[in-house]
Amino acid sequence: MILYIAEKPSLGRAIAAVLPQPQRKGDGCIYLANGDVVSWCIGHLLEQAEPESYDPAFKRWQLQHLPIVPATWKLQARASSKAQLGILKKLIQQADQLVHAGDPDREGQLLVDEVIHWCGVKGAKLAATQRLLISDLNPSAVSRALSQLKSNQDFVPLSTSALARSRADWLYGLNMTRAYTLQGQKAGYQGVLSVGRVQTPLLGLVARRDLTIQNFVSKPFYQVLAHLLLSESADPASSFSAKWQPSAACEPYQDEEGRVLNQALATKVAHTITGQSAEVVKLEQKNKQQFAPLPYNLSSLQIDAAKRYGMSAQQVLDIAQQLYERHQLITYPRSDSRHLPKEQLQAVPTVSKAVAMHNEELAAMVAGADLSRKSKAWDDSQVQAHHAIIPTEKALAANRLSLGEQQIYQLIARQYLLQFYPPYCYAETLLEVRISGGLFRTIAKTEQSKGWKQWLGTRPKNNLNADQDDDTAALLPPLTLGQQLFCQRGEVLEKHTQPPEHFTDATLLAAMTGISRYVDDPEIKKILRDTDGLGTEATRAGIIELLFKRGFLRRDGKHILATATGHSLIAALPDIATKPDMTAQWEAMLNQISQRQQSYQLFMQPLTANLQQLIVNAQQSLPSGLAQHNAPFRKTPPGRKRTTSGKHEAQQRAPAKKYRSASPNKKAIDKTQY
Repeated sequence: MILYIAEKPSLGRAIAAVLPQPQRKGDGCIYLANGDVVSWCIGHLLEQAEPESYDPAFKRWQLQHLPIVPATWKLQARASSKAQLGILKKLIQQADQLVHAGDPDREGQLLVDEVIHWCGVKGAKLAATQRLLISDLNPSAVSRALSQLKSNQDFVPLSTSALARSRADWLYGLNMTRAYTLQGQKAGYQGVLSVGRVQTPLLGLVARRDLTIQNFVSKPFYQVLAHLLLSESADPASSFSAKWQPSAACEPYQDEEGRVLNQALATKVAHTITGQSAEVVKLEQKNKQQFAPLPYNLSSLQIDAAKRYGMSAQQVLDIAQQLYERHQLITYPRSDSRHLPKEQLQAVPTVSKAVAMHNEELAAMVAGADLSRKSKAWDDSQVQAHHAIIPTEKALAANRLSLGEQQIYQLIARQYLLQFYPPYCYAETLLEVRISGGLFRTIAKTEQSKGWKQWLGTRPKNNLNADQDDDTAALLPPLTLGQQLFCQRGEVLEKHTQPPEHFTDATLLAAMTGISRYVDDPEIKKILRDTDGLGTEATRAGIIELLFKRGFLRRDGKHILATATGHSLIAALPDIATKPDMTAQWEAMLNQISQRQQSYQLFMQPLTANLQQLIVNAQQSLPSGLAQHNAPFRKTPPGRKRTTSGKHEAQQRAPAKKYRSASPNKKAIDKTQY
């Protein structure tokens, strides 16, 4: 008997639907006509054992017990899943052949592997276990997947990386949460100070951003525009502008980002160039192309949906899960890949036909697409356990879906169809002119063909800006290198430095995926540019929601801010717990484990060794400023079980932006070579 073990009932039913009929529903399983059986987990059936399973004394939270490090790890059945675990254990013992059908990601691999090992499967039976990878629940896709079974042994590194993450989170979260909660009690705080390697740095990002905005002091800065004519007698209406590029001699009057802070210097430049001749010293004209964005992974879908529809990350994930499981309209939604296997090319005609039946706009996109075009999305080398999120071959009219489902499906389908459109083409001209010794620059951009951008709304056809910001002007006239021009006048623009924006759903997700921007160590930053970021595709939405539920984040319109409790928690923790460096390193090493480039032992040993010092540091730190805020949790009574995969971060108050001195000194300014 072959036993198929799916991750959840919906996947189990999809598998059974394409296997021999007639079938008989059993208790927690489906019996097939040929004697085989399909059964399922209900998410994780097993979990890491509680501390008291290792020693009853660990029921009480006491500093002298820390750190708690199991010599031999134990799993225990989840209370809500014991019945299904018992069903699976009996079926696994009866089966001659096992087929692992967990979701195609790290957690899906571990989830079923844990059950197989817990049920005592060993030797030849374990070695013969096969892996079924399903990312599309439509019958044709499930049938194709069943014809392409792989050895489950090929996925041991993926399962090992998930196991390492699970145990490391337990070690870090449980020990740090207990240590800081006990210290917090000494300061009069009666809540649980939950600390975790992902939630805490995420809270830290938000709290630090809040403090940066709070402490920000706006400063004026000055730009100079040169308004140019082809000749002194030319019509003033035909002028175009270029922006001053300060020389190295101007550095004493600039801030760290090169902005001129001295109005007298800017005024001097504007006065000096007015009515002077100008020479074209650089003229570069290039034709450029911009290819369509790749299909979505979960994070990029969540970011776009937040920008366009104001949806939270969790809302997008929930809707995508419905489109995948209930409607079978999209492929596996928790994917971290934005590429597609070349074998997907054969499904392009049927997928496009199904998409066209959804609504008129998508039908128009299909009608205008060149379905023979192959974008960079199709790249087998970039596809591992799962591929990008795309529509399936199932057709369903828009009026059969909720508004949210329509919106998310529309995004996914449009992104897929963009792969069959030509690139956006434009001409770019870089112009530099010299006026009285000063350098001025502008960049003109002229659209040649919209290509895929025709489906993204209208945009200005021509754009000229002095340094690719929002300052626009007329098109450049025909010019040649060395040509003499006339500067009609110089103009001083006074602007003011702006603080960063508060995080939104979109920008917070972008920060999590691009976490290397927030890492201090340059070596770690370099490593992280190609990793998954803070958290995983499958967990980011839940982490953000957890911070809201625990009272550490709040919403102010579209903005996400830390609460008073969140700020106090961050201030109570050491930097190492509140910044993404450590968890980013973890994710990099976990990814290396899944790629067979790192071992489980080399990941776990340093963590275990460092725990002792972390606990010592906690004992030397007495949190303050927490007691006056409402506790996000009630204190856990002795012996009461509590989840310890905590989350927060300690942050120091961000210093106000520093600026170089730019006090006026007329004599010095007059001598400055601008």
